Amino acid sequence: MKILFMEWKSLGQADIVQEFGERGWKVDFFPFPREEENTRLNHKLCEEIVRAIAGAGYDFVFSFNYFPVISIACNACRVKYVSWTFDSPFIQLYSNTISYPYNYVFIFDKGTCEDLWGKGIQTVYYLPMAAPVSRYDSYQLDSQTYDIYKTDISFIGSTYKEKKNRFYEKLSGVSEKSKGYLDGLVQSQKMIYGDFILERLLIPEVLEDMMSACPLAVNADGFERLEWVYANYFMARYVTALEREAVLNALSHKFKVDLYTYEQTPELEKVRNMGTAEIMKEAPLIYRCSKINLNISLKSILTGIPLRAFEIMGSGGFLASNYQEDFLEFFRPDEDFICYMSLEELMDKVEYYMAHEKERLEIAENGYRKVKMAHTYKQRVDNILENIM
Repeated sequence: MKILFMEWKSLGQADIVQEFGERGWKVDFFPFPREEENTRLNHKLCEEIVRAIAGAGYDFVFSFNYFPVISIACNACRVKYVSWTFDSPFIQLYSNTISYPYNYVFIFDKGTCEDLWGKGIQTVYYLPMAAPVSRYDSYQLDSQTYDIYKTDISFIGSTYKEKKNRFYEKLSGVSEKSKGYLDGLVQSQKMIYGDFILERLLIPEVLEDMMSACPLAVNADGFERLEWVYANYFMARYVTALEREAVLNALSHKFKVDLYTYEQTPELEKVRNMGTAEIMKEAPLIYRCSKINLNISLKSILTGIPLRAFEIMGSGGFLASNYQEDFLEFFRPDEDFICYMSLEELMDKVEYYMAHEKERLEIAENGYRKVKMAHTYKQRVDNILENIM
């Protein structure tokens, strides 16, 4: 196999490249300017990709996340384009290019797949994320390292209160009536697990008010819905910020809670802010040294299992996650991990498993073994090949 790999600072890149290499495949790299360039309709970038592909005999082009400009280039060259999307929401999945015949669009969230399948898109495939368990197994945990990272509860991730994520503030100009409706929706979604209500409950009157306060237009090359954009990019992040703050604050009043995140968090008075965690090596050690590791999913992930959850279990850590439907396809609650559908349920389960170490360690071991057996990059590349060959 010969692959052109679209290289950007993506999670999982080193691990899937290693898997390609272990199979004896030749991998060439194209420096993909995700942050600097328009990755939808970009004639210059498209021509550069076409030149890289033309005549090189690639079996397929690969990227983490789906980018229309790559699809256009691959379609022109009649070369398969394999993408694996782990971000949510990811608006470029709603580009008209998604149906191009050379596309193999793998998505970690089955709910998003079902949305696209319902629109007749036949180039989309469900593929959960993975964990590089063999790499995690190679990390030695000595007593000094354990003392650095040991804690009751840890969470690695954004608080969604960073300036770049505060889209909801852009709606401050809506009427008091619309503001009350939106705030009610936000509070309702915060308490609901397993159902995303924000988009379908944006009534026309409120949507028009939102458009006046913060005008948006759908992309000319896409079929995304305006209510989808407001619900996923504006409201879901705000709900997630509120939920993460509530969960961390509640737990920190009873347990030692460490948070690894980008910015200072003065609103979390009893949470120990540890700064950022290096993903490749530090994060797996944190997961292993924490008695309980949290997954608090971004609300726009409809049913999918976030990458964080696979990394926690694949590191041998104990996972406590909010309910996400896709978990039930592969894992058993209270056997491989624990899940909650309310803050009260999470508090009760954390208290129980903090007091029952033997059961906690057994669950962590079960989750680890299942990920090692069926959810590594080897299995995922096998899944990709089954669909593209």
